[in-house]
Amino acid sequence: MNLKEIHHIYFIGIGGIGMSALAKYFHKNGKKVGGYDKTATKITATLQASGIHVHFDDSIENIPLKFQQKETTLVVFTPAISKENRELNFFQCNGFKVKKRAEILGDITQNSFCFAIAGTHGKTTISSILGHILQPYHATSFLGGISKNYHSNLILGNDEVSVIEADEFDRSFLTLSPNIACISSTDADHLDIFGRHTELKQSFQEFADKVTDQLFVAKGIDIEGTSYAVESDADYEVQKVIIENGNYIFNIKTPSELVEHVMFALPGKHNLMNALAAFAMAHFYGVPSQNIKESLRSFKGVERRFSYRIKTESLILIDDYAHHPTEIKAIHQAVEEMYPREKYLVIFQPHLFTRTQDFAEEFAKSLSKFDDVKILEIYPARELPIQGVNSEWLLSKINSKNKSMTSEENLASDIQKSEAKIVVMLGAGDIGMMVDRLVPQLHFKEKV
Repeated sequence: MNLKEIHHIYFIGIGGIGMSALAKYFHKNGKKVGGYDKTATKITATLQASGIHVHFDDSIENIPLKFQQKETTLVVFTPAISKENRELNFFQCNGFKVKKRAEILGDITQNSFCFAIAGTHGKTTISSILGHILQPYHATSFLGGISKNYHSNLILGNDEVSVIEADEFDRSFLTLSPNIACISSTDADHLDIFGRHTELKQSFQEFADKVTDQLFVAKGIDIEGTSYAVESDADYEVQKVIIENGNYIFNIKTPSELVEHVMFALPGKHNLMNALAAFAMAHFYGVPSQNIKESLRSFKGVERRFSYRIKTESLILIDDYAHHPTEIKAIHQAVEEMYPREKYLVIFQPHLFTRTQDFAEEFAKSLSKFDDVKILEIYPARELPIQGVNSEWLLSKINSKNKSMTSEENLASDIQKSEAKIVVMLGAGDIGMMVDRLVPQLHFKEKV
């Protein structure tokens, strides 16, 4: 598709983190942009403030007339949108050009030098780090989170270089045209789509086969590529890690040089792996090592990725998007490394009934590592309930003396009653908005 011939772009699910980045991109490139989303959020408010039309009632009458001209309008939707959505059905039944978000990213990457970041964990952090490294080189980066350096999920450059999150969900990443790519992990996930872990792994192999210039693979993944690892022999390796004033200091061994005294602030060895993946891709592309070092040092992180929302002598509140057992385990490791003598409270909102069912034992094992566990109701997203699969069922599997169900109304009192100084709130649903509403309450209810 020649996007230059399209003048109006309408997004169904415009408030999604990936969809809103595309909406901003086209708006800044002079297209007329509008769309629908179910719920008003900070993201939709930002879009509206920039002049993008957004409404929240699924009604054909709400679609502005300028987006009802099929010859000049492209409709973009996310797979999270229900098939019963009236607006989507209107466009599909009336012959409009209708494409998934991933297909549009595919069209963009066909005409740019594409860095694609794949993996069941770490995509957003790696792409945000890489986007920051490549910003002086005019890359346009589409991010799955809000970069704290740019206060946006879009880093706008030119159309010659792009940084894209290669999403495995619905095999979306197979629409991309990657030049340089990485695969950070292939842990089982999205089994409601793939059925079996082997099918998921096969899709990653198909993605790997599309890479034209260089593929970087986290050590241990059974896909051929340039390996990277932390303190383990690999083509790119982080070595001699120490912690100084809450920052990691380390060396990076590359196939051609040793880069010493690299500084990076995000906690957790999983974030060292994320930083190394971004370093390796930029290094192969030709960015000087010293420039990459400076970018790693100045990288501030991504919202809801080990984000400190309160950090005082009496209370530390960390907000993170973790919604998979492996991610929860990584968060615990990071917290334990940074605060080895403290007690930890985790407040977890399970995401999807199918994921909760598929990984219940693994969730229980990773959550049991915390001293105090509170579970919110499952966030259903696109799914209908599954009989017998609920948060009480998950809670019963957790091996902890201090565990209970909770609700948003009880979060402040739960935190006050807990003996834990470190509070970690995890999940991919609306728990992030709960944190926003909770923080002002806790500022007035700090522990003495």
